[in-house]
Amino acid sequence: MAYSINKVILIGNVGNDPEIKSFQSGDRVVNFSLATTENWKDKQTGEQKSITEWHKISIFNTGLISIAEKLIKKGMKIYIEGQLQTRKWQDASGTDKYSTEIVLKQYRGELVLLDKLEQRNTLNNGNQTLDSDKPIESFTGKSPELDDDIPF
Repeated sequence: MAYSINKVILIGNVGNDPEIKSFQSGDRVVNFSLATTENWKDKQTGEQKSITEWHKISIFNTGLISIAEKLIKKGMKIYIEGQLQTRKWQDASGTDKYSTEIVLKQYRGELVLLDKLEQRNTLNNGNQTLDSDKPIESFTGKSPELDDDIPF
């Protein structure tokens, strides 16, 4: 069997406002960090402990880029699905460096905003830029025309 899967699912808090970069080709990418925290109680001391992991996120999916640049803010809780990708690059001294990130590619990936709109407005410094009657946005990057009523 020659199958393999490269899929990452994370729920966490956005560590910084998204940074949007444009390429000479006109394509864009959104970069931000995502924090996931594991909490537990130490069996010997009874003390609460936690550890936070930071993940680099890169979004190349044009639909998700528009959602990210308009709605994602530092501190928000989000759900993402992407895949691991490691890049090799050289620093100023010519030393090889490696960077691993979670990538949401052009026709893959999922992004779901998990915070309520009131929380998003608070995170947005109180600017009322969103309609609070709307439900939480979700965008999968899939075409809505492909959605049908077949129950399986």
